[in-house]
Amino acid sequence: MPKVTKKTLNCRGRLVDLTVPAVMGILNVTPDSFFTGSRIATDKVVERAQKMLSDGATFLDVGGYSTRPGAAQVSPSEEVDRVVPVIETILTHFPHSLISIDTFRASVAKQAVGVGACLINDVSGGTLDPAMFTTVAQLTDVPYVLMHLRGTPQTMQSKATYTNVVTEVIDELAIQLAKLRSLGVHDVLLDPGFGFAKTPAQNFKLLSQLDAFRLFDEPILIGLSRKTTIWKTLGITAEEALNGTTVLNTIAILKGAFVLRVHDVREAVEAVKLTQQLTFFK
Repeated sequence: MPKVTKKTLNCRGRLVDLTVPAVMGILNVTPDSFFTGSRIATDKVVERAQKMLSDGATFLDVGGYSTRPGAAQVSPSEEVDRVVPVIETILTHFPHSLISIDTFRASVAKQAVGVGACLINDVSGGTLDPAMFTTVAQLTDVPYVLMHLRGTPQTMQSKATYTNVVTEVIDELAIQLAKLRSLGVHDVLLDPGFGFAKTPAQNFKLLSQLDAFRLFDEPILIGLSRKTTIWKTLGITAEEALNGTTVLNTIAILKGAFVLRVHDVREAVEAVKLTQQLTFFK
């Protein structure tokens, strides 16, 4: 594994050990997420959360705004109405669970943390809401996932133009990371943003050189679960992409990923357990 400066996260006073890669389960409270199996009706939230936790999820990532290309835009108030009751419900039934809020809006993040979320997962890396970084800095012991994105979820596919995708993603993340550091934010995870303003070929190049991100000395989170890169390459559907997801997750672990964001928790946990048996992890 890469020798990062920090292998722990302080989630509102709870220390999360990332020495062994953690798994983050995706809970989409949306009607239009790209993988239909991840769309959860509110009356099924407890059942899905219980399964993910029993399967070994460290985090549950709650999102109320689909970021797939062509997805409908959602107002901040509607996003709050979707995610806040879900977070409250999960914590009522599973008070020790660690909830991540998947949002690029500072106001939504703040309200989610107010009801118990302990981590902010921002697909825009602070580029879509100028208040996000200052909001994160004002919150106490709330780690932040800094993801790489160009454009918006509606325009990102037209922004996938790079001379060298690896070095350019690193450079653009470094700029945003420096802003966070200047505000005193210390617990940051980096996400290269697979599928966000990247072609399948660019995603594979990023994955093949994922260990280049070790220069940051920050834990790396990756989200490859059932994405277009897998099912288009294999000529299948998102519903058939679990095996491909496991293959790429395993490669990501071997190249230094510390958190896997997935739809299928049990399979990801098994990938972590098996890779941990390799001698170079000892």
